[in-house]
Amino acid sequence: MSTNQILIGIGLIFVLAVGSQVLASRLKVPALIVLLPVGFIAGALTSDVNPIKLLGPAFQPTVSVAVAVILYDSGLGLDPRNLRGHARKVVIRLLIFGVVFSFALTALSAPALLGLSARAAVMLGAILVVTGPTVVGPLLAFVRPKERLQKVLSWEGSLMDPIGAILGASVFHAVSASTSHHLFDRQALDFLESLGIGLAGAIVAVTVLWLLLAKLDLPNVLGTSVQLAVVIGVAAGCDAFRPESGLIAAIITGVLISVVPGVDIPARRPFMETLVQLIIGLLFVSIAATITPSSLRGLLLPTAGLVAILVLVARPLTALLGTWRTDLDTGERSFIGWMAPRGIVAAATATTFSAGLIAKGIGGAAKILPVTFLVIVATVAVYGLTATPVARRLKVLSPERTRPLLIGGQAWVIDLGKTLRDAGLDVLMFAGYPEQRQSIQNANLPLGQGQLGTWAQGQTATLEGVTDIYLLTDEDDYNAIADIYLHNLGGEEAPAIYRLAPPPAHETIITPSPDYAMLFGPGLDQSAMASKYQQGARIQAQTSNGKSPDGSALLFVIDPAGRLRPATKSGTPEPQSGDTVVLLGNP
Repeated sequence: MSTNQILIGIGLIFVLAVGSQVLASRLKVPALIVLLPVGFIAGALTSDVNPIKLLGPAFQPTVSVAVAVILYDSGLGLDPRNLRGHARKVVIRLLIFGVVFSFALTALSAPALLGLSARAAVMLGAILVVTGPTVVGPLLAFVRPKERLQKVLSWEGSLMDPIGAILGASVFHAVSASTSHHLFDRQALDFLESLGIGLAGAIVAVTVLWLLLAKLDLPNVLGTSVQLAVVIGVAAGCDAFRPESGLIAAIITGVLISVVPGVDIPARRPFMETLVQLIIGLLFVSIAATITPSSLRGLLLPTAGLVAILVLVARPLTALLGTWRTDLDTGERSFIGWMAPRGIVAAATATTFSAGLIAKGIGGAAKILPVTFLVIVATVAVYGLTATPVARRLKVLSPERTRPLLIGGQAWVIDLGKTLRDAGLDVLMFAGYPEQRQSIQNANLPLGQGQLGTWAQGQTATLEGVTDIYLLTDEDDYNAIADIYLHNLGGEEAPAIYRLAPPPAHETIITPSPDYAMLFGPGLDQSAMASKYQQGARIQAQTSNGKSPDGSALLFVIDPAGRLRPATKSGTPEPQSGDTVVLLGNP
C-alpha cells in the first residue's frame, strides 16, 4: 500500500470507530451493534480499511496488547472485597460450567451445522466460551439490574475473557499437532504454564506500579502513562514466553493494584477509560473490516442454529447449575441465564488463531472468523435488544429508589442521614475525620470505607447503588475541590453531585457550582445550617398534604417511589400529596 492509502486507512478507522460510538450513544444501543456492521461495510467498500494490509505481521501482536489494556482496565473495577458468600460461589460455577457447556456444545454441533472438521470445531468451541466485559458492562449499565446481579455478571465476564484466551491458545497448539493423539494431552499443562507466567508477570507489574505510583507519587497524566507502559510491557513479555498469558497478567494486575494501599487508582482512571473506549472501537472496526462478504456466503442460517444452541441451551444450563442451591431467587437465576454476549476477546482470538489453522490446512478453518463475527453480532443483538424487557418481566431491575451518599460528619449531617434512613432510603455516609467517622458509626449509619474517589468511579458507584452524592462538610474549599474531582471521575452512569452553598462572604477562586447543584434554598447556606442546628433546630420528615410547609425550611422531597429531590438555589421542589418532605424546623 502507498503512504497515502495507509494514511487514509488509519484516518478512516479512527473516524468510523468514534463515529459509531457517538451514533450508538444517541440511539441508546450497545456500541458493538453499530461498530461491527460499520467495520464490515467499510471493509467491503474499500481496501484501505484493512488492518492486515495496514499493519502486516504487526496486526496480531497489536490486537493482543490492546486486549490486555482492556482487561487491565476491567480488572481495576473488580474489588475482591465486594464478592462474598453465594455471589463468589456463583461466579466460580459460572466460569466452570460456562466453559464446559459452550465448548462442548459448539464443538459437537459445528461439524454438522457448519461443515467444519473436528479440529476446527474444537477451536471454534474454545473461542466462543468468552462473555466479555466490553459488552456485558455497557449492557448492565444500560439495563441496571439488581446490585448482586451486576457483581456476578461483571466478575464472570471479566474473568472469562483471559480464561477463554488461554484455552484458545492451548487448543490452538493442540489442533495444530500433526496427529490426533496430541489433541488434548498437553492442554492442562499448557494452561497451567500460561497461568503461572501470567501470575508472575502480574506480580512484577504490581510491584513496579506500586513503586512508581505510591512511592514517586507521579501526577495523574504521567501516572496513567506509566500504567499503560507497564501493562503493555508485561503483557507483551508474557506473550513472548507463552501466547495469551499476557491477558492473565493484565487482569490480575488490574485487580491487585486497585486494592494496594497508597495507590490512588480512581484519580488516574478518566484518561484510561477514554483510551479503553477508543481501543474497543478501533479493534471492532478493524476486525470486522477483515471479514469479506464472500466469506459469509452460506453461513448465515447455520450460524443462526449455532447461536440458538448457545443462547437457548448452553447458557440456561450454565445458569441452572451455576446458581443451584444459592440464595439467588428465580428471577435472578433466570436473568443470569439470559446474559452471555460474546465480545472483543472472541473476535481477537478468532483473528489470531484462524490464520494459523488455515495455513496448516485444517478443514473448515477459513469459516472460524466469519462464524465468530456472526455469533458476536447475533448474541449482542439478542441480549442487547431484549435484556431490559426481560429484566423488567423477571422483576430484577434495580429499584428507582435513590441511594444518597452524604459526605460530612457534623451533627446536623448525621441527623439528616438518620432522617433519610427512617424515611426509607438506603443512606451511605462518608467522613474524613476519625471523630466524625466514630459519630456516624455510633448512629448506626453505614459508613463508606476507602478513599472518596472510589464512590464516584462510574462502575463502582453503579455496583454500590449510589445515585446521588451530597457534599455537606463545613469546609467549602473542600466541597468545591471534591465537586470538581468527583465530576472529573464520573462517566455517563455517575451519580448526580450536589454541594452545600458557602456563606455569602466566603471568597474562593474556585469556580462555583451551578445553581441547580447548590444546596439548599434561600438563606440556608453552610453557616446558616450549622447555626440553626446549634440553636436547637432539628431535621424531621413528615407526610405532605400537597401544600408547602409553614414555618419550616424544606430540604428534600421524597416521592412514593423513593426518589429524592433536593431544594437548590435554582428552585424548591413542589411536594405532592403523599410525598414525604424533609424539613429543618425552627429552633
